[in-house]
Order: sequence, then structure tokens, then C-alpha cells
Amino acid sequence: MNAALWTGQIFLALIFALSGVLKSTMSRERMLETGQTGAAAFPLPVVRFAAICELIAVLGLILPQLTGVAPALTGWAAVGLVVVMIGAMGSHGRLAIVQHKPSEWRNVGVNVLLLAVCVFVAVGRL
Repeated sequence: MNAALWTGQIFLALIFALSGVLKSTMSRERMLETGQTGAAAFPLPVVRFAAICELIAVLGLILPQLTGVAPALTGWAAVGLVVVMIGAMGSHGRLAIVQHKPSEWRNVGVNVLLLAVCVFVAVGRL
């Protein structure tokens, strides 16, 4: 079980590290071009704040378990990402419905997958 949890943690850390770096460094136009369509729904400072939260969560997914210092923080980092994924699903779902962009449902599906891994890590580490 520990190996499966570490696999989930590393998977999430890689995904959210990439997402956080891209959202914190790219212009809104570039984010939209690269498929981060959720950036269209929020002001840029909100997108940057979400990116910083994702990067902090990446540290929380790895460092507490790795160092043995406050290992419960790993589970709480995953809980934080559950909240982010619920928001992302709502954002992409809204784009699909309100702006009639059926391709956004694929993004909702990806969000559901990430949410499931986040819940797995949260339950396993808390």
C-alpha cells in the first residue's frame, strides 16, 4: 500500500508541478493556446494564486513523508488538491455548458481522474 501511495504522490506532484509552473509563468493567451482553458474563467491574479497553491501542495505531497517530519501534512496537501480539482471540474463544466464547448468535458474527465488519485492519497495518508 505504501508503494501505491508513493506512486500516487509522485504522479500528483509531477502533474501539479508542471501545472503550477506553467500557470505562474505564462501569459493568459499562452495558457489558452496550450490547453489550460480554465484560465479564461478567472482574473489572472486568481490563476497565479491557484498556481502558487499547487506548487506548495507539491512540496506537501513529498517532503513530509520523505523527511518523516509531520507526515500527516501529505494527506492534508492531497485534501487541498481535492478542493482545487472540485473547482477545476466546476470551471471546465461551466465552460462546456455556458460557452457550448463540448471539448471541455474531456478536461472534466481528467479532473475526475486527478480527484480520485488525490482522494486515494488523502485517505491513505490521514
